[in-house]
Amino acid sequence: MVHSIADSRVGAQISAYLDDTYLEQVDTRVIAVGETDGAPWAAVEHCLFHPQGGGQPADRGWLGDVEVLPVRERESGLVVAMAAEGGGLPDLAVGEWVRARIDLRDRMLHAALHTAGHLVEAVGRTQGWEMVGSIHFPGQARIEFQAPHADARLGDPDGREEVTAVLRAAVAGAVADDLPVSARYLPDGRRVVHLDALHSAPCGGTHVRSLGDLADVVLPTLKVKKGRIRVSYTATHRSR
Repeated sequence: MVHSIADSRVGAQISAYLDDTYLEQVDTRVIAVGETDGAPWAAVEHCLFHPQGGGQPADRGWLGDVEVLPVRERESGLVVAMAAEGGGLPDLAVGEWVRARIDLRDRMLHAALHTAGHLVEAVGRTQGWEMVGSIHFPGQARIEFQAPHADARLGDPDGREEVTAVLRAAVAGAVADDLPVSARYLPDGRRVVHLDALHSAPCGGTHVRSLGDLADVVLPTLKVKKGRIRVSYTATHRSR
């Protein structure tokens, strides 16, 4: 899909990656250009690119035909596109139209992993645990918890497998129920993501439309190390 912006004004940056996870291309305009540590960058009005942050990896993207890496520029706070390693950024001027594009397959995987992470957090909290860390990178995805009170089940392999089986069943049930995933903004500007009534959390990541979009959600037996309960997981996006 290509989204063209008809407004003749160049305005503030719009985080289009938060508005529509599945928007693949957009025709938009450059609102700023600059350099960071000698490397040129360009920022576009309707930004499709999710920068690395919040435990989610950066999108793979393009401006025109040039592959770019999105990063958040320190001074302005804009998400800017820099040339990927070995490439050169197009010579762009403020106000110029350009086509931005993302690798939608990567985006869908990242969204699935991030959403599944919220789901794992939700079912972990039903055990009385508190989340203390998360990462949603492919091959590294995990949620880490602490238990405010001692849980005897965590002390031996059979007990840990028993607890993991409980988590697996809860995750599978929520996916089978196809609970809707939504986001809203609080008056203070924070964005909160909801898994229906099951869970909510402040989040600036990308997510699937509903939990039924998740596939291949697998939880290996949890591990306990230095008082932290580590629940690793994998997930993919169901074929569209």
